[in-house]
Amino acid sequence: MFDLTLYYFPTCPYCKKVLQVIENNDLDEIELKNINQDQEAEAELIEVGGKRQVPCLFIDGEPLYESDEIVAWLKSNLVDN
Repeated sequence: MFDLTLYYFPTCPYCKKVLQVIENNDLDEIELKNINQDQEAEAELIEVGGKRQVPCLFIDGEPLYESDEIVAWLKSNLVDN
């Protein structure tokens, strides 16, 4: 299994797209961190990823940016086809 954390903020349309896929497929193994409400999460995102860009899915500690790439990864690795 993967260690997964999604850094996001709720008003971001790209984050909403990723969150919709997570919700629609009951992917509750993904830890969600709202960087607008959690200063530690924001600091982690910048420290590890190098920038304050969301959505960002950390897969075993490696950042993946861009909502389309995140959705594609989720569908190919976690969603039952």
